[in-house]
This record gives sequence, structure tokens and C-alpha cells, in this order.
Amino acid sequence: MPAPRIESYRFGRIKVDGQVYGRDLLLTPDEVVSGWWRAEGHSLTADDLAKALVAKPQVLVIGTGSFDRMRVPDETREYLRASGIEVIAQPTGAACETYNRLCNVQRVVAALHLTC
Repeated sequence: MPAPRIESYRFGRIKVDGQVYGRDLLLTPDEVVSGWWRAEGHSLTADDLAKALVAKPQVLVIGTGSFDRMRVPDETREYLRASGIEVIAQPTGAACETYNRLCNVQRVVAALHLTC
């Protein structure tokens, strides 16, 4: 089964494999998880990524929002790197492009904040 593909993204809206979503989401090689949220809203912790890490990604692409407002603290990045996961954090538009470019060549998970 091919990894989910992002067809389009704009502030607050993403289309994945023909389905439109209006809430933050996780993309794993096997599923789309809508309604993903963080305990601290605009700061990403390792606990926020528990479901993403179950997929055992080689790469985690993090969409930090249209205006790059979601932060990925150093301790979260270090936790992921210590787990052997490459971290790519970008504004969500760029993160969508990166995810699509990598999803069929590496085991990639995307954690995407759709708004700010």
C-alpha cells in the first residue's frame, strides 16, 4: 500500500488522497490521523508524538504552521535524534512538499499543524 499523498495545502485545510481535512494531522506510512493536537498547543513535546513514533519513522517531517508559529524545542529534537529519527521542521507548506518528496523513498511520518 503506498504512503498517503498530500494533494494540496492552504491555511487550515489539507487534502490527502482525495480527502479534505480541517484539523491538524499525522501522516504515517499506513494511515492519516486527523485531530492530532499538542498538550501545549504551539510547543511540540515527545509525548505529543507518541502515535507518530509507533510507526517507527526514519524521518519525521514537522509542519510548524503557515506562519511557523509551532516550536520544536531542543529537548524534543534531541529525543528524536537519540531515537534514530531525522527531524525536518518547516512551515507547513514546505513540510508538505518535503513529505511528498520523501514518502516513497524513506519511512516518513508527518506531523502537520495546519493553521498559524
